[in-house]
Formats: sequence, C-alpha cells, structure tokens
Amino acid sequence: MLIGLAVVILSVVLLSCATTPTTQSEINEQRASIRDMANRTLSELYGQYPGARSRVHKAAGYAVFSDFGMKFLFMGSATGHGIVINNETRHETFMKMVELQPGYGFGAQKFKVIFVFDTQAVLNNFVNSGWEFGGSTAAAAQTSTQGGGAEMGATVSPGMTMYQLSGTGAIVGVSITGAKYYKDDTLN
Repeated sequence: MLIGLAVVILSVVLLSCATTPTTQSEINEQRASIRDMANRTLSELYGQYPGARSRVHKAAGYAVFSDFGMKFLFMGSATGHGIVINNETRHETFMKMVELQPGYGFGAQKFKVIFVFDTQAVLNNFVNSGWEFGGSTAAAAQTSTQGGGAEMGATVSPGMTMYQLSGTGAIVGVSITGAKYYKDDTLN
C-alpha cells in the first residue's frame, strides 16, 4: 500500500513539474493550448447537451478544466489545468487542480470538467480563494436514453453547477474527492 501511495504522489509531482513553462513563449503556448482545450470541451458539451450553451452564456462565468487521473491499488490522483472566464468582463484566469482519490482500483482516465457560476460572488470566490471539494457527489440527472434529454450538470455547491465529460462522453456520476482548484501563478 505504501508503494502504491508513493507511486501516485511521485506521478503527481512529475506531472506538475513537466508542464511548468519557463519562457514567455512557453507561457503563451500553454495559455493558447488551454484556451483551445476549453473551446473544444465546450463544443463537445454543447453537442451532447444543446441546452448547456444557454446556461453557460447566461451565467456570471464558467471554468473549463482538463484533468488526467491515475489509480493504483488503494490510492489515486489527478492533476490538470484550466481557465475561468468572467462573462461580464471577459477576463481570463488560468488555474490548476490537484485531486486525491482514495479507494481501490487500477488505471488512468482523462476527463474534462466544466463549472458554471450563477453569480459574480460565487465566481470571484472560486477564482480568488480557490475551491476545495472534500466529499463526492453523484449527479441525479436523466440521460437522453432515460427520457427527457435533461442536462447532466450536478449542483456541487450553492450557485455552482459542474459538468464532467470523459473520453466516452458525459459521466452521470460526478465523483471528485479531495480536489483543490487554485490560480496558476505562472500563467496569470
């Protein structure tokens, strides 16, 4: 078990070190890559759930993250980068995330997370204070095959809705355990 934990921690450290840009050109390149990922993720979300487009555009703002997670024996982790857009000012804030996932398992998964903020206060709190999620939640949403074509978003805190997509499409159960979202000092 200790070996598994050490492997996961080392993987998180190596992943975060490997993606740290050092020159202005690399910083601009990473910003462009994150913007591109966010645009592709939103297109994917809107393609699967056209009603999400209106929800995102009417919100105070939104955030899009691309995360990579690994699970080995009794411990797992994920790291990622993302961007927060304030719909009123169009201001961009680049952010990072790290997550620890206890529980038995093996494997790796790439997933994307979209947060929609109902108010400026919720958006500002997310950007300026970061966000920690210590439990896990499951979206009690219907899929189009279950009738109604309902949105797949889950309310994860007051004024904040979360959509989660994997390589195979929307994930009905949103499960984020021990996650921390915070500003990326290098890219801002």
